[in-house]
Amino acid sequence: MAERPGVLRVNDRVIFAGGTHTVVAISGNAIRLLSAAGATTVVALPFLLAAADFELVGAVPASRVDPHGLLDALPAHALRAARDWERHLIEVETGLVPGEDAVARAAYDPAVHPLASREAAKAAELTAAGTKTSLRTVQRMRRRYREQGLWGLVDARHARSAKPTGNVDARVVAAAAAVVEAQTGTSTGTKSRAIRQIRQLLDDEHGEGVVQLPSPATCYRLLEALAAGKHSFGSAVTRRQTANKPAGAYAATTASRPGEQVQLDSTPLDVMAVMDDGILGRAELVLAIDIATRTICDALRLHRHQPGALVEQAAYLHDRTGGMIGSLDQLIHEAANDAITDGTEKITKSHLDAVILDIAAQAQFTPPRQRRAGQR
Repeated sequence: MAERPGVLRVNDRVIFAGGTHTVVAISGNAIRLLSAAGATTVVALPFLLAAADFELVGAVPASRVDPHGLLDALPAHALRAARDWERHLIEVETGLVPGEDAVARAAYDPAVHPLASREAAKAAELTAAGTKTSLRTVQRMRRRYREQGLWGLVDARHARSAKPTGNVDARVVAAAAAVVEAQTGTSTGTKSRAIRQIRQLLDDEHGEGVVQLPSPATCYRLLEALAAGKHSFGSAVTRRQTANKPAGAYAATTASRPGEQVQLDSTPLDVMAVMDDGILGRAELVLAIDIATRTICDALRLHRHQPGALVEQAAYLHDRTGGMIGSLDQLIHEAANDAITDGTEKITKSHLDAVILDIAAQAQFTPPRQRRAGQR
């Protein structure tokens, strides 16, 4: 049986009831199939999947967003080779070559040949074209493409980053790394002290004078490279906090779809605000940045809410919250949730009135009707 993803999509081709069909529509668990002869069939998804001869063939791979930030740094020939591999693998999986006629070549028709046969045909084709390729290589590239997208097809020799330690003796690098690591639990020292510790460590381990230290300038650059981001020669508090953080990703991470990876970035603003604890502090602008599309994530929108509608309620909002930014955030957040739940898709005065705020905000707020009654 051909390898398949965990979902069934429109335009997928399946074998069912002895024939090849194309999925043309999905409504709930009802699947509409179009046969090669042009006949349409509507079948329940559980019944389709339980059929003895059911097979998903030539599934169109889910669309991916290329990791342009990583790809832009590659040599042109390396990127071209990766895209050539992508075309070959798509033909193996679907039988079709991107951008060409929608007719599968005889050796790659999923309705006729199983996946193993198509992989073997591709290996033979590439070998005949002058690129020696084994079946195992095709299978490995397919797996990497499914896991990492186009980046997984890049020759690893071109994806390597430069060595931060340069050509310094590996024994010196190991000793320097040990010294930098030991700075975490000690008082903050100088780089010159660290160099003396490296010299002592090398003599103790390899014998006095056996391993020569590079020039002082090179030693300083080595310590800077090894201590980058660790604050080994800076604030002791920051150094220990950084050391207690979890390790980062071992390899370069890629995001193939919008929303798969989102990074948060905050920037302090020159604006003073009353915080939740009642203390004045600087507000921060926090942005959510989508890695795949390199865009700032938009907030969840209320489709019928008019821009400026809340500005008209400025006096009311200030009275309800007492000018507390935390209470204001809660008020608008819960009112927006209610607007989504009841289907109005816009924040109204009734939504704001229905929100119960924190005790401090509730205690200081006097509804307009009670004010008028008190004045009488």
